Amino acid sequence: MRHLTIILIISIFNLGQAWAQSSIKIAKLKYSGGGDWYANKTALPNLIQFCNQNMQTDLVENEDVVEVGSPEIYLYPYIYMTGHGNVVFSNQEAENLRNYLMGGGFLHIDDNYGLDQFVRLEMKKVFPNLDFVELPFDHPIYHQKFQFDHGLPKVHEHDGKPSQGFGLIYQGRLVCFYSYECDLGNGWEDQSTYNDPEAIRQEALKAGANIISFAFTQD
Repeated sequence: MRHLTIILIISIFNLGQAWAQSSIKIAKLKYSGGGDWYANKTALPNLIQFCNQNMQTDLVENEDVVEVGSPEIYLYPYIYMTGHGNVVFSNQEAENLRNYLMGGGFLHIDDNYGLDQFVRLEMKKVFPNLDFVELPFDHPIYHQKFQFDHGLPKVHEHDGKPSQGFGLIYQGRLVCFYSYECDLGNGWEDQSTYNDPEAIRQEALKAGANIISFAFTQD
């Protein structure tokens, strides 16, 4: 019964009522395998502040940390995953994440450079029959309050590849958004961390706010 009740709460969030709720929390995903799941320490607090100031959200100012296999995962409408290295999901963790996403939750995977080869394999444990597909530039996730006619902004350069946004779509619903080759979370960090131009930071924060908005309001 508790499990079903929590999933119902998630469903309420995704009907768009999250904006009217107070003290909404979002979380960073803690995973095994040795990868630095804890990277980008100032990113989510800065994104939360930006959303509260520019989109009239009422998000709790600091993110929580939730483990992949924890039942507490169902308490969060949006979960952020990042890192540079290895990721390992146990079968139980993969099942828990799958049930969360099927029940109305939303996972944002943000490659911090080096995550790609690992996270793609582990997400196959979560949804064996689904593949990441690149989202077109006219997808609603790029056109919430802020308009991104060419997809995700490029924050840091690594391999000369363009920024890309991929998704896992389950029964017509985007359950996982994967920001790749853009270092989006780095753009949310304190300006002093990377000394990026403020204009780039603002573009990254706007793109992140769009993702939050979409996660909370998609049908």
